Amino acid sequence: MTASTASAGGVWTYALELSRALGRRGVAVTLATQGEPLTAAQWAEVHAVPGLTVEQSTWKVEGTQDCWEDVAAAGRWLLELESRLRPDAVHLNGYCHGALPWRRRPLVVGHTCPLAWWEAVTGEPALERDVRQRWEVTRGLRAAGHVVTPTASMLEGLERHYGPLPRATVIPHARRCEDFLPASVREPFILSTGRLWDSARNLEVLETVAPRLDWPVFVAGDCRHPDGGEVRARYVRALGRLPSKELARYMGRASIFALPARYSPFGLPVLEAALAGCALVLGDIPSLREVWEGAAVFVPPDDTDMLARALSRLVSEPVLRNRMSTLARTRALEFSPERMVDAYLAVYADLDRASSLAPPAHPQLARAT
Repeated sequence: MTASTASAGGVWTYALELSRALGRRGVAVTLATQGEPLTAAQWAEVHAVPGLTVEQSTWKVEGTQDCWEDVAAAGRWLLELESRLRPDAVHLNGYCHGALPWRRRPLVVGHTCPLAWWEAVTGEPALERDVRQRWEVTRGLRAAGHVVTPTASMLEGLERHYGPLPRATVIPHARRCEDFLPASVREPFILSTGRLWDSARNLEVLETVAPRLDWPVFVAGDCRHPDGGEVRARYVRALGRLPSKELARYMGRASIFALPARYSPFGLPVLEAALAGCALVLGDIPSLREVWEGAAVFVPPDDTDMLARALSRLVSEPVLRNRMSTLARTRALEFSPERMVDAYLAVYADLDRASSLAPPAHPQLARAT
């Protein structure tokens, strides 16, 4: 299984959760990482997962600036790993390497779509801004033995931008409920997570509405901008990047979790907050509606007046707030690791049946990499 080591992207968390669930079923996982070297905290997470080993690299991941030489080098490395380890299944949490000449056709999991992100964040059509990126993603998806996405909305976006896909399945993400326990007493504050400069999560609108609310708004996430410097908040209380256990404690204490996102293919932080018992106020976008319809309050992402009214109503009406908390947690408990791993094991079995030792589908790619 491949994974980026960037914890902020969510793929790392997803890969660990799935690996843990597979380990409990007696399935050993080798995690092939790209990006920055694992931190001490990430190594501790790895050691806590039964049956998990790590093969580490520092190649840039696809979609980053000037990545293509690294993508090619990572492809050679991954094929060497497959030759040495002889895995029963290849699980790619990225697109471009789907077109490599694998012994068995791989599973490709779609976690995000750059073109759908562009449309959602800018409100403009996704034009041919990066022809090579579109071509490489298209090849990877078409060569896959199976494609998985966490929501039907995400799957629809991939098909709209990259054309018809091979066999595809929607498998929602999951988190262990015991890692996100509600506190015995909820506290009077609103919580959100993410980077304040992230246009997809749209947290800048919380800075706009915070002065109009009776409760403080806390935001947990990295304050360092990738272009340099630190983003400073005036009205929300920036907590900075928190260790996972400390963030879970904040979620357990918070009364409301707000994520007015413009783009979120699934929303793992929302699931975590719901498991911890927060009432949810979310951006009204198809993916979040798909997962949380009937268990959250939805607001148009850029309507600050409606966001302020929705949050103020939950603050002032404890009965409604408690009801929304119960609905959110009840829904969240449906997304269990056991349910997720059952679905993935079925996909792996399907790949095993369909795989053959055919010649590479893209010999020119094999020469290029």
